[in-house]
Amino acid sequence: MKRTNYISWDEYFMGVAILSAQRSKDPGTQVGACIINDKKRIVGIGYNGFPYGVEDDVFPWSKDGEWLDTKYPYVVHAEPNAILNSTVSLDNATLYVTLFPCNECAKLIIQSGIKEVVFLKDKYHDQDSFTASRKMFDSASIKYRQMAMMDVEIKK
Repeated sequence: MKRTNYISWDEYFMGVAILSAQRSKDPGTQVGACIINDKKRIVGIGYNGFPYGVEDDVFPWSKDGEWLDTKYPYVVHAEPNAILNSTVSLDNATLYVTLFPCNECAKLIIQSGIKEVVFLKDKYHDQDSFTASRKMFDSASIKYRQMAMMDVEIKK
């Protein structure tokens, strides 16, 4: 008789996103993403960090201060990294991500052909950027849903 207490597909793919987030060097927020196709095959993964060739020991990781002295103009989010790391069409794909996407990531998600976003946390829900994401997802018929916190998260 087969084992019955195995994890669901959602838990599996979100687990990959959580594991990917552990690669982020951001001291404040670590975000991971995993894209799967309609055959439940992983076709892209990513995490938030600086672009290739940008020295992460020289550029700032701060959240506060003058804009150019913070991480915000330099960090690439997990979602575009996962999209860029994919080498196949993302039409009808599903994105698993540890944090609900901002408006800039939402635009890329829509343009890439992804049709569903499964997210773990929504800590910026009321900020305009995230309201804009939901408006665009709704307009483009992109499904999005929050996953319940997993029983076992990967330890830091």
